[in-house]
Amino acid sequence: MSNPILYPRYAERRLVEALQDSPVVLIHGPRQCGKTTLAQMTCTPNHATRGGNGPAWAHSRENRDYRYFSFDDPVTRDGVRADPTGFVADLPERAILDEVQRVPELFEAIKISVDRQRVPGRFLLTGSTNVFLVPQLSDSLAGRVQIVPLHPLTQFELTDHSGPTHPEADFLNALFDDGFPMFQCERLGIRLVEKVVAGGYPAALARPTPRRSANWYRDYVEALVQRDARDITRIRSLNVLPRLLRAAAAHTAQLFNLSDLASPFELSRPSIGDYITLLERLFLLERLPAWHDNRLKRLVKSPKLHLTDTGLATALLGTDPRALAGERKLLGQLVETFAFQELRRQASWRDAPAEFFHFRDKDGTETDIVIERASGAVAGVEIKAAASVSSRDFRGLRRLQRAAGSRFVRGVVLYDGEASIPFGDRFHAVPMSRLWKMP
Repeated sequence: MSNPILYPRYAERRLVEALQDSPVVLIHGPRQCGKTTLAQMTCTPNHATRGGNGPAWAHSRENRDYRYFSFDDPVTRDGVRADPTGFVADLPERAILDEVQRVPELFEAIKISVDRQRVPGRFLLTGSTNVFLVPQLSDSLAGRVQIVPLHPLTQFELTDHSGPTHPEADFLNALFDDGFPMFQCERLGIRLVEKVVAGGYPAALARPTPRRSANWYRDYVEALVQRDARDITRIRSLNVLPRLLRAAAAHTAQLFNLSDLASPFELSRPSIGDYITLLERLFLLERLPAWHDNRLKRLVKSPKLHLTDTGLATALLGTDPRALAGERKLLGQLVETFAFQELRRQASWRDAPAEFFHFRDKDGTETDIVIERASGAVAGVEIKAAASVSSRDFRGLRRLQRAAGSRFVRGVVLYDGEASIPFGDRFHAVPMSRLWKMP
């Protein structure tokens, strides 16, 4: 049996730095996205590494002496619940505590322990629940924990797992700083559809066919409902969750409309709203807020809905690459979500903080993705699944430029074409593959 592929995770540099600075570090992201593998590769002495192709920032051998504990193990979980303070007191000097959302009793005990002995890198936690949406958990460790987000694999990480391009040469760097020179490349065509359907979960990517990958995704959703969802909610009708997530997949990259999502279900709008929040807590979907300037009154403020992985979305919708290629409207939605998630994932490992939005005015003129840096610089990205671009495709980006004023840096239409071409000052048509490949 062959060994599983160990992909590079560019979040590793942020993880190592966080362990040098903070007593508690939390890797958080969806189940099966690689949190445990990243923690063990970085911090346990006997875990497999990528050999000579590992990154220069890998944790030194003397700092790889963490002991590993998983709270998916029922015996460990019950022991913590019986005596959380005693469990923490008996831990070794450095510990990896995996899937901590399953034992919320632990957070207060960790807080007390850290306040007594504030040593950087003492606890490395992983969690599959978004702590920002669980106040009682985030409040316990406020000021004591540094969070390292981890997502499913980016196309950037998948392009060449043995020696990839340095992450600082990515699309975001070009968008805000270097710009996009003219170049020619091969059109992706059906390969783009295949990437959308494959998604970014390592276990699904290891399956040899799209059908078997789709089976993994559907089993994944069922496991989350039966295990993690029951741990964090008292909602009884959890059988609604897979159906609601399927409905959300059909609405991905569209304005969030709670009434539309609630209409197929015999539940109230507030109840469906609670389910949506639960799916967000499990990193299965997210709402992308609208960008607006307080001086502008004609902007739509509704968020957009995106599933967090297009492989998951296509599995729930029962479509494969050939069928999806023929459904142009759905393909356009999923390509937009695919590009958005690629950019979000790449931004998570960068030093320069960035916030993501969409832009839409009352006339319906829109830009799919707006990225704003802490400095106030604003850039826009429009997504097209088509192989051609015209000046009309820049209408939303030009409207965003007028709204952002001097803060506007650049506008790009990403499309499935062959050429990177300027469309006037600070506007470019760029092939989709530039998201993960250098020209």
